[in-house]
Amino acid sequence: MERNYISSVRLSSPVDEGSYLHNLPVVRHLAQMEALTFSKAVTFLVGENGTGKSTLLEAIAVAYGFNAEGGTRNFSFSTSATHSDLYRRLTLSRRAYPKDGFFLRTESFYNAASYIDQVYEDEFRNQLGTSYGERSLHAQSHGESFLALVENRFGGNGIYLLDEPESALSPNRLMTLLVHIHELARNNSQFIIATHSPILMAYPGAEVYQLTEKDIRSVDFRETEHYQLTRRFLENPEKMLHYLLEG
Repeated sequence: MERNYISSVRLSSPVDEGSYLHNLPVVRHLAQMEALTFSKAVTFLVGENGTGKSTLLEAIAVAYGFNAEGGTRNFSFSTSATHSDLYRRLTLSRRAYPKDGFFLRTESFYNAASYIDQVYEDEFRNQLGTSYGERSLHAQSHGESFLALVENRFGGNGIYLLDEPESALSPNRLMTLLVHIHELARNNSQFIIATHSPILMAYPGAEVYQLTEKDIRSVDFRETEHYQLTRRFLENPEKMLHYLLEG
C-alpha cells in the first residue's frame, strides 16, 4: 500500500518510575527514539516474553480506538479492565482513514467471541449470513473460529492488529493465515502483528522489529532467535534434547 493508516508511534509523555511499564524494554527504548515507524503493509513485533511487544500492540490498539479486549472500534463490552495506561502516553501518526479494522488478541478472544454471539444470536441460531459467518464462533474449535473471523470479517481497506495469532493455529493453518494476510495487504490493508512464529515472520517484504533488552531494531527474520532456535532444534532434535534434558 502507498500509505499506512498508522505510520508511526512515539512516546509523548514519560511513564511514572513507579509503574511496571517503566521497566519494560520496549518503553525504555521508545523513550529514546523519535518514533517507531510503520512503512510496510505488514509489520511484525518480535521479542522474548517480557520485552513488551504485546503491551505495545495493545496500547496502539486502544490509542487508535479499539476495545482493549479485542474487536472493532464499535465493540463496547468489558469483562476485566486489565490493560495498561500506556495508550494514554502514545501519539500515533495517521496518514489515512481505513474503512475496516479489527484488534484480534488470543488472550481475550473468548470474550470477544461471546460478545459477537450475543449480538448475532438470532442469525447464528437460524444459520443466517453475518459478517462473522453462519456459525457461532463458540461452535467451532479455537483455530477454526480464529480463521473464520479473519475469512468472514476482515474486508480489506483496513487496519488489523493481531496479537500472537499462532497460539490458536496449527502450522498448516498459519500458512492459510499468510494467504489471507497477503490478499488483504494487496487490498490496501495494514497489519501490525506481535508474534513468536517464524512462519509468519517469513512473509515477503514485511518489516520485522526485534525487541530486546538492548534495543528495537529492524532485522531479517532469519536473524531472530525464534528462527535460529527453531531451525537448530529441527535440524538436530536429539542433540538439543540431550543438552536440555541431560545437560
